[in-house]
Amino acid sequence: MKRTAFMLIAILSMAFTSFLPTVSANSERALKEEIIYNIMVDRYNNGDSRIDVAVDTDNPYAYHGGDIQGIITKLDSLQEIGVTTISLSPLMANADNGYHGYWIEDFYSMEEQFGTMEDLHTLVEEAHHRDMKVVMEFVTNYVADTHPIAENPETEDWIMEQEITDPAWTENTVQLNVDHPEVEAYLIDVAQYWMNEINLDGFTLHAVDQSTIDFLRNFTSHIKGINPEFYLLGDFLVTDENSEELLAETELDAFESMTLSESMTEVFAAPDNSVSEIYETWLTLSNQSGLLYMDDFYTPRFTQTYSENQRNSLTTWTLALTYMYTTPGTPVLTQGSELPMYGATPEEVQRLVLFNSGEPELKEFHNRISSLRTQFPVLQHGDFNLVGSSGAMSVFKRTLDDETMYIAINNGSESAYVDISDIESGMQLRGYLGDNLVRENANGDYRIGLPRESAEVYTIQEDGGLNWLFIGFVSTVFILFIGGIIYLSRKQKERNMQ
Repeated sequence: MKRTAFMLIAILSMAFTSFLPTVSANSERALKEEIIYNIMVDRYNNGDSRIDVAVDTDNPYAYHGGDIQGIITKLDSLQEIGVTTISLSPLMANADNGYHGYWIEDFYSMEEQFGTMEDLHTLVEEAHHRDMKVVMEFVTNYVADTHPIAENPETEDWIMEQEITDPAWTENTVQLNVDHPEVEAYLIDVAQYWMNEINLDGFTLHAVDQSTIDFLRNFTSHIKGINPEFYLLGDFLVTDENSEELLAETELDAFESMTLSESMTEVFAAPDNSVSEIYETWLTLSNQSGLLYMDDFYTPRFTQTYSENQRNSLTTWTLALTYMYTTPGTPVLTQGSELPMYGATPEEVQRLVLFNSGEPELKEFHNRISSLRTQFPVLQHGDFNLVGSSGAMSVFKRTLDDETMYIAINNGSESAYVDISDIESGMQLRGYLGDNLVRENANGDYRIGLPRESAEVYTIQEDGGLNWLFIGFVSTVFILFIGGIIYLSRKQKERNMQ
């Protein structure tokens, strides 16, 4: 009977897909223009202690009290650092202590530890009011071993042999056979239900490396048929080896660039590693415009990694964020990265965010680099090339139509420079991060020099020479200031003599 009910729901729901809402926050904004913030709902912020029924903050494997209301209260703070899309961990009703969202017992209900559907409606409305989008992680491959599907003999063929045993949350799950026609229909129905009930802007499909291409092709095609503007993102559980096939065969808009993330972490974790190594990795990828990230919820925090090499937080994150926000792809922050948070194990990485521990200067840099990325479309959509390298310093160029910008990153422990020769004579490079200025030298080159462990982003403009009007104004003020001091000193001496 349950199996028949599942199929009846799926068939009826698919018949009414044309009535689903398609309105979202600034649907004209392209994915490359987004800055995404990943949230594990239970481990973000406790905004409503009244629903803390199963909370035990001393147990790293229990609920810690993060909820939808806690996210609502932080929307303004997220907007201040440039976030345009928040991506939520799975929200469906879970088995006991399923704080991560992967022990699903009911795909059609909200986990009560996170709040109500009304709370979720409010979150989406408040986010859209700020022109921010909301994406939810969607689990297609796993359910709790206590889900009715796993316990019903009629759906025994919906389950397949579990292929992995890590991370730890996989212990209490069973793996769905997504190639089974009834499983596919059921999951599509679940997706349509959440699209219909909540005005979401997209899904992040969990563990796309554990799904089959056939299922992902059918699933993504169906969702895009309902709403072509609906974001379909993907994350990986083990490997991104099938990236090329995912690009060619599915309608996923983007997915994690796991290989590039590993390269960025390795390079920026210690001084004197050449930034050009990341570019060389990027050249080998089929997924050259993926989701760029430094942190996730299951590996050591980037801050933890570089701190073991005695690197400074503001310096190191400045280098990493400059690369993430100015090169191809969509930058993704994991909750707490902006503070930044430490953590070596999943238990430490997934702690409730310690909002009072942040560095104001780092928050300010988040604001600056995100504003720069938003201001110049070339940093989102332009062609990308390595111009030159010197030791651990590299200079990149992005070009879109008639607009060109240069990105210089010195990851070295000493100052370095790179000469640029492809800029026409009579121009100058103006820097936006450190207000640096580069003019043509006697050889007709433009020498970009940076101090140790620093970065700059330049635009090209005509060389107007020295601003004599401004210099004259400053000189006049200085002369008047000195004259005033001399006058007052003489007056003081005259009074003393009297």
